[in-house]
Amino acid sequence: MQQEFQISHRSDSGWTVVEVYGEADVSTVPQIREHVVELIREADRRFIIDLLGVTFIDSTGLGVLVGILKRIRARGGELRLVIANPDVRRIFTITGLHNVFPIYDSVDLAKATP
Repeated sequence: MQQEFQISHRSDSGWTVVEVYGEADVSTVPQIREHVVELIREADRRFIIDLLGVTFIDSTGLGVLVGILKRIRARGGELRLVIANPDVRRIFTITGLHNVFPIYDSVDLAKATP
């Protein structure tokens, strides 16, 4: 059974943590983009996108994350990803995006790393 897509955010120790659940694909990417771009407009600069609940990500999902990274960097901000699912992490390795995004096993590790 496919998990229903959900996105939410919270403030945590100076970081905006965006939690994504379900699949990050062509049908859900617009929601991810809208949600995060609105937060960036609100002047948030330090983001952690928590993908622990993501079961699948396609090229449009990767593309939206790259676009978000560019927007955040243009404002002098920082973006970190949290990925534990080995299948999702493997996609970042195959595409070379593991060299672009700092990737952590947990939100706590992402927050704690200087």
